[in-house]
Amino acid sequence: MEKPQPIILVTNDDGIYARGILSLIEVMKNFGKVVVVAPDKPQSGMGHAITVGRILRLQKMDSLYGVEAYACTGTPVDCVKIAIYHIMKQRPDLIVSGINHGANNSINVIYSGTMSAAVEGAVEDIPAIGFSLLDHSRDANFEASKKVVAEVVDNALRHGIKSHTCLNVNIPNVPFEELKGIRVCRQAHAFWDDAFERRTDPHGDDYFWMTGEFRNHDDGEDTDVWALENNYVSVVPVQYDMTAHHYLNELKDWKLEIPKTK
Repeated sequence: MEKPQPIILVTNDDGIYARGILSLIEVMKNFGKVVVVAPDKPQSGMGHAITVGRILRLQKMDSLYGVEAYACTGTPVDCVKIAIYHIMKQRPDLIVSGINHGANNSINVIYSGTMSAAVEGAVEDIPAIGFSLLDHSRDANFEASKKVVAEVVDNALRHGIKSHTCLNVNIPNVPFEELKGIRVCRQAHAFWDDAFERRTDPHGDDYFWMTGEFRNHDDGEDTDVWALENNYVSVVPVQYDMTAHHYLNELKDWKLEIPKTK
């Protein structure tokens, strides 16, 4: 008896019209039945935000990519939630998010709408992968990325992804021939030094524009930053349990108690 095709949910944070999600859909059509639920506008930097206190709207967009597709007025996490609990007749076998226009390595993972959609898959115990290309351009070339996506997804479907875990895949912005390989890595100890530029609008009122410089404080050769700087695709397993387990015993030594009242 022929094995049924996997059902694959595709989403992103750059919006349903982004070139990256089109490339991802093209690849995923080769692996199973694709359902697309993506934001109706860019939602970069939304992290794991959900919509509370405002309505959500869905617009059917099947003709856009030739698969069942919806534009959602919410965040990437909203898209995953409404897909699972309202749109899809059965839970997806895999959630893929991206291909993001820009890096989501190191600390960027906590700000990323792309990765938060994948993390929401992990919360739901559905295998999930976030894909990002290190090119912010609207017209970025995703040809090399599509080959990487196919390789990672093929392995994920064959081997599975550990329960309540997702994968963060970042791809250097180089031609396919210049990619040296794929490396499983840890997240680098690297951060943004933030700054805010004060500017003036046409009405003479001040506004602020966030800028910053990315600084790597990690010289390990087993990190995602090192891999990407050396033209390797980085694959980092990600979990949503943010407990600092290494600190638990030390914190228990504080012997915290509720003060007794007189």
